[in-house]
Amino acid sequence: MIAPRFLLVLFAAAALAAWKPAHPADPSQTVLLVAKRQLQDPLYRSTVILVRPMGADQHIGVILNRPTKVKLGELFPEHKPSQSVRDPVYVGGPMSTSVIFAIVQRRDSPGGKSLQMLPEVFMVFEGSTVDQIIEKDPEHARFLAGLVAWRPGELREEIKRGAWFALDADPAVVLRKSTDGMWEELLRRAESAASAI
Repeated sequence: MIAPRFLLVLFAAAALAAWKPAHPADPSQTVLLVAKRQLQDPLYRSTVILVRPMGADQHIGVILNRPTKVKLGELFPEHKPSQSVRDPVYVGGPMSTSVIFAIVQRRDSPGGKSLQMLPEVFMVFEGSTVDQIIEKDPEHARFLAGLVAWRPGELREEIKRGAWFALDADPAVVLRKSTDGMWEELLRRAESAASAI
């Protein structure tokens, strides 16, 4: 996984490619990675990760189903709009964990350093733009501490080794309010699809 200092270069250089349905285990499109039962890494066990290719076989993503017990208002006690966000902050991944990112559903780009993950789903990296989402549209967003990034070929190798299932990325799954049971539900779907091949 790549170092955080290289991420801004990747973000700036990334073209906002149109989303297409993914084929099973095909990391060349935006997908949901679903950890296989045998993946026992403490951080990634039982996770669902939204992943987007960045070109040159590099990928970036966020864990969707790791809520913390911490809310934005606790992290930013002086920021009044953060006090009204009821949803918890999620663990997005092991990189840049001191930074709050947002996944937001909207028709157009929120601006700043943001990346289209799916139609009407954007990942926001820039603090001032995240603040605007907290202030104006928190009910259509998930706030995450950290992210996941893969070096060229690294994700493809992980899939080849059998760590992940890859499923079509559905905006309704990505931003659903409760992530309880998300991994189990998607794992059953992936295992059923794999056994039918």
